[in-house]
Formats: sequence, structure tokens, C-alpha cells
Amino acid sequence: MPTEEATPRHQMNRLLRRAGLPHAPDTGQLPVGDRLLSPRTVIETLRPFMRARRMERLASVVRQRTRTVIPVIEGLVNTGNVSAVMRSAEGLGYQELHVVEGNHERYKHSQRTAQGAGQWLDVHRWETPAACADALHARGYQILTLYLSDAARPLTDVDCTQPTALVVGNEKNGVTDAMRAAADGDVVIPMHGFTESFNVSVAAALALYQAQQDRLQRQGYHADLSEAAQEHLLARFCLQSVRHAARIIDRELPATSS
Repeated sequence: MPTEEATPRHQMNRLLRRAGLPHAPDTGQLPVGDRLLSPRTVIETLRPFMRARRMERLASVVRQRTRTVIPVIEGLVNTGNVSAVMRSAEGLGYQELHVVEGNHERYKHSQRTAQGAGQWLDVHRWETPAACADALHARGYQILTLYLSDAARPLTDVDCTQPTALVVGNEKNGVTDAMRAAADGDVVIPMHGFTESFNVSVAAALALYQAQQDRLQRQGYHADLSEAAQEHLLARFCLQSVRHAARIIDRELPATSS
């Protein structure tokens, strides 16, 4: 009998716990230990503890990020699929990933991993579709589910320069009725063969790539974080990249520094 640590449910919880930066607003001061510090202070204090090439790599990634389009995964049971969506989202420049966990008794563990992609994303976990949808609507996002229905429109017709959340559903049953009821409409990825659907991780990757390309075609750029948001995110990446960062900051800065 497998131990709790070896069960697929535990592996899914472990994956989601490991993924994601500590939640923080886009701007303002950052909590480091028991202090609040400006992003600039964090960056300049930790800069000497990273190679110049590493710092430039972090800054380059930050410059290519967006929060205008958000991928949402609902009720996935395979850790490999969750990892694959994380990799696609991070690799295509999306900063947020929302996970509606659902209530599944059986999870499936796959050896496919996110290869560290998840740690660079803001991963938000929700217990119900309604909670997720309410939060995204409150932020001004339209919510579109990848679901084949009579009313579904091609994803290629969607203006992804507008705040948009794209939802992919469970491997077997797809998006739930509850999520569709809370969403603003269904979209489909145009297909031209006998195959009627893609694997969920493939569908997510195609949808996110299409959104990226749509943004490039309509406005000439994909990334759109403000300078303040970029600086804030870079500081968070620095905290992720330097071992014992909080300890170093405590050592290097007087207690009154901000």
C-alpha cells in the first residue's frame, strides 16, 4: 500500500504548493522577513550576490511578461498535465495561472514535470468555479471556456488585447457546467482533421500561443507590465534566485532601511 507521500493526491498538492511566487500586489513594498522594503532596495541589495548574466536574464524575462491574458485550469487530475500547462504559460510570457481544484477522489501522477516553470508564476488556487470567476470578473476579465458548443466561436476571433481568462477543463469531461455558467462564452480551437479534440495540455498550449500571436498582430507587442510592476516582479525574482535572500538582506541593511 502506498504511503500518503506517494499517492497521486499528495503529488498534486505538492506540485501546487511548490508552484508560484509568494502572492503580492503588482507594486508597493515587499515583505522580507519582518520588514517592508522597496523593490529597488531588494534588487540593489541582492545584485552583488548574482552574476550579471543571471540578473540580465531575470530582467529580460520580466520585460516579456503580461497579466492581460490569464490561463485557468479547472479540475485537472493528472499532475503531468498541470505541469505541462505551467511550462506553456511560463514559456509564453504569462505571469498568472489560476487553478480550480474541484473535488476529485482520484488523481493521476505523471513523471512529467514543470521543470521549475511553476515557481516563476503567480499561481492562484480556487475551490469552486464561482469563486474563481467572481474574482476574475471583479478585476475586469472576460472569461472564455474552451468548450465545443453550438454557440462557441473560434478562438481566432477573440480580441486578446482585452483582459481575458482562458479556461481549459478536466481531461475526461472538460469544463464543468458551473464554470460555463459563470463564464462569458465558449471558444474553440479550429480543427481541420478527423480528430475532434486535443489533449488538454496541448489545447492549453495552442490557446495560449494563439492569444500571444493575436496580441502581437493587433498591437505589436505581447508584454505590457508597467515599469513599476516590472521592478516589483524583478525584485520578487531576485528573492527567488538568491539562497538565504532574507538573511542576506538582514545582514546587509540596517534595520531602519526601506
